[in-house]
Amino acid sequence: MDGVPRVPEQRRSGSCAEPVALSFGVLGPVRARRGEVQLSTGSPQQRALLAALLLREGRTATAGELIDALWGEEPPSQALAALRTYASRLRKVLDPRVLVSESGGYAVRGLAEGALDLAVAQELAAEAEKARGSGDLRHAREVLGRALALWDGEALAGVPGPYAETQRVRLEEWRLQLLESRLDMDLEQGCHAEAVSELTALTAAHPLRERLRELLMLALYRSGRQAEALAVYTDTRQLLADELGVDPRPGLRELQQRILRADPSLAQAPSPKAEPASTLVRPAQLPATVPDFTGRSAFVAELGEVLASAEGRVMAVSAVAGIGGVGKTTLAVHVAHQARAAFPDGQLYVDLQGAGASSAEPETVLGSFLRALGTVDSAIPDSLEERSALYRSVLDGRRVLVLLDNARDAAQVRPLLPGTEGCAALVTSRVRMVDLAGAHLVDLDVMSPDEALSLFTKIVGAERVASERKAALDVVAACGFLPLAIRIAASRLAARRTWTVSVLAAKLADERRRLDELQAGDLAVKATFELGYGALEPAQARAFRLLGLADGPDISVAAAAAVLDLPADETEDLLESLVDTSLLESAAPGRYRYHDLVRLYARACAERDEWPPSERDAAMSRLLDFYLATAAGVYAIERPGDRLVDQLAPTAHPGLVFADRHTAQDWLYAEAICLLACVTRSAGRPETLARAIDLLWAAHDLSESGANSKGYEATAQTLVEASRRLGDPRAEARALMTLVTVHLVIGRFEQADQEAERATLLARQARDLLPVCWASNARGILALYQNRHADGEEHLSQAIEHFRTLGDRPGEASALCNLSRIHLATGRTTSAVALAREGIGVYDAMGNTMRGANARYALGLALTQSGELDSATDRLHEALEVFRDSRQRLWEGMSLFRLAEVDLAARRPAQAAANAEMALTVLRGIGGEWRRGNVLTVLGRALSGIGQTGRAQVCWQEAVAIYEDLGSDEAVEVRALLTPLRAA
Repeated sequence: MDGVPRVPEQRRSGSCAEPVALSFGVLGPVRARRGEVQLSTGSPQQRALLAALLLREGRTATAGELIDALWGEEPPSQALAALRTYASRLRKVLDPRVLVSESGGYAVRGLAEGALDLAVAQELAAEAEKARGSGDLRHAREVLGRALALWDGEALAGVPGPYAETQRVRLEEWRLQLLESRLDMDLEQGCHAEAVSELTALTAAHPLRERLRELLMLALYRSGRQAEALAVYTDTRQLLADELGVDPRPGLRELQQRILRADPSLAQAPSPKAEPASTLVRPAQLPATVPDFTGRSAFVAELGEVLASAEGRVMAVSAVAGIGGVGKTTLAVHVAHQARAAFPDGQLYVDLQGAGASSAEPETVLGSFLRALGTVDSAIPDSLEERSALYRSVLDGRRVLVLLDNARDAAQVRPLLPGTEGCAALVTSRVRMVDLAGAHLVDLDVMSPDEALSLFTKIVGAERVASERKAALDVVAACGFLPLAIRIAASRLAARRTWTVSVLAAKLADERRRLDELQAGDLAVKATFELGYGALEPAQARAFRLLGLADGPDISVAAAAAVLDLPADETEDLLESLVDTSLLESAAPGRYRYHDLVRLYARACAERDEWPPSERDAAMSRLLDFYLATAAGVYAIERPGDRLVDQLAPTAHPGLVFADRHTAQDWLYAEAICLLACVTRSAGRPETLARAIDLLWAAHDLSESGANSKGYEATAQTLVEASRRLGDPRAEARALMTLVTVHLVIGRFEQADQEAERATLLARQARDLLPVCWASNARGILALYQNRHADGEEHLSQAIEHFRTLGDRPGEASALCNLSRIHLATGRTTSAVALAREGIGVYDAMGNTMRGANARYALGLALTQSGELDSATDRLHEALEVFRDSRQRLWEGMSLFRLAEVDLAARRPAQAAANAEMALTVLRGIGGEWRRGNVLTVLGRALSGIGQTGRAQVCWQEAVAIYEDLGSDEAVEVRALLTPLRAA
């Protein structure tokens, strides 16, 4: 019995109630809702009737048409009676005014706009097509994605009848067309790596759909995988010949030929003239021009003329050189603002920090520029050459002005030049760039006395200067007519209404308050800073000196409070007052930075003025304590019960306290560069070396994040070298363990094992058990990777014993999970599962979410081998979610790789290929070549399983090359996979 659904309560609540809108879905199971309440649509035939009426879009369907739709050529004898029963039941569930009888038939009328998911999808698809036609690819992709998201599985799922079957085929074809359109736009927007994974799965599901194959070839080619792209064509040609007896269509054949020729136009999206997506993102990054810009009229005219000539030239480049503080940036920004109208597609700006010890890397700047121009992160390549090429491609056809401020030299600038007609670059530097080919060079000197006095007057006010003109001339002369010096002096005077100009002139006349030599370079800037520094209150001056000692691009209020040994509120007030003096900059809310030259001056002041001198070292010691205590707190939140935090050096600063794991992780990654800089600085002093090592150890999550892995490695190497020079076995053992972590992540297994062995010897010599525990655990997993299973079991058994001696339950659980993998590799599947479950039990009992993910990863491997594939998938997905949430890229990628292995075992090769492709994308730049070889091997198996044997062969060939280069035994196994293909 169908069971006629009861009319919902809100329908009987009285005529005063607002009617709740009905909505319907056909892009999936046929559904009806009143508001958020799902209504029963009855039997399959009843749903078929509702679907047929909804798809008529309000037109009346006769009884005969509906009978044909539900039953086809052989309706039951009581078909008309059954039809009327279904209509009656639906009318009661829905509303008599919605399902109406008309001319012996039925219709659905009076639906609100957006009530049917198919209608919404059609409107979104039309909007996407319009947006694409106007060049707004970003909006078109977003809208099309919303349309595709309306599908909930197969359209009209479970609905019987010939009409439903016909509509199902139609809707599925339309969905695939929309999907192809969206993927096409993905490639135009540079999302090649992500598209490969999705297209691999789609070509497996729809092997004869040539457009999908074409898109896959293009995505692979643009991802640098030319051999795989050609293999797709070979596989497709073979498949079409076998299945249909036809050749690939001309478009596919032409694409293959273009790939063989390495057609340059394939390496980038179509010209913006055809799809003007570049007009969507118009960066406007120029800093604000100063309202009191003064003089420099000849330079403004000269530079403006060069920029105006950009149209029709390959590229207009002007390089402005001069000593620090001469006003290069101010002039360049002013000229750039005046020229904005000539560059309607945007203006890019970057401070290259060329005057400092660590100038901006060109590849980092290119990444920032590409993002500003609308390129998604996943489409930005790794190498400098590839980023520079993509940058020029993105700018092709645009008119963009690029302001490269504070450049170190021509080598830093060259990769950042647009190189295309209509664009221009404006460069400032302290050095003349005579080796920058084709550049228009401008040497900027100090201001003339009249210009300098005019600038001073604009800032201070005409009334105060008019009555003391001679004193004002003395002031600008004492400033050496340097614009920055004049601006600082005038600003200080303007902020002190009780001072006269003569008072300021007298201060500047005192040579004790400025350097004797104002001749060139940094000396001139230093003299200007001396003026501002001399006007500071004692507390401000102390803050200025001590904070300049800290390395890193900026400093937070909390870290500054530790340096100054002051409460955070008082520290923030001091920092804000220094911002007012222009001696400090506000980088972001709660973060502050020095101009590179100001930092050098602040350090010179600390060397000269800080008393007692030991306060300099004490300030940096407090900063180290702050970072160590806070990083230890982060570690403790992420890994409850782990004894590492109890074995770290004691600190005098309590550090920050976090409410939850996510806030703690946010702090760690936000402070990564500053934290690593503090460790490096502290490595140079014997009294702080031990704490520096412990800080890096506590922050070892940074080694697995990808973004900070290289910095972590360099810092770890610095600590090892410093501890060896000191001859401290305890320090060296701990420093070596940080380096072992790096080698493990990168895949340098032999080096990792050697360093771990040395760390064990040194730690035993120093009677420091913790590095012994960690080293034994690391050597166990390293032995697994190198197929030395007996050695691995011995090391891990020792690690378990050592962790138990230390009372470190999470460490014990880690060793148990690693031992599970040894048992798995030696055929002891049952005990492998038991060991992994034991590890999970320990972690879960302690609330250790992140380490628990590692245990679930191990259990997922064991369950895969035991044949419990559904449970293995569940455990690996649980681990994957935690690793993503914790920003652990290495383990996120490895979880995807293991899921691909499960999919293969479950005979889901298409899903395996998709997961393996995603693993390759996530592991790009991290994990090392050995892991990449493993993923390529599994990807090849998956591709072979979906009939893409050409691509599979390319993947296996690359894997063999990797294994042979590393001397890995896996090369033999993968060669065996290639042999049958070669024989065929």
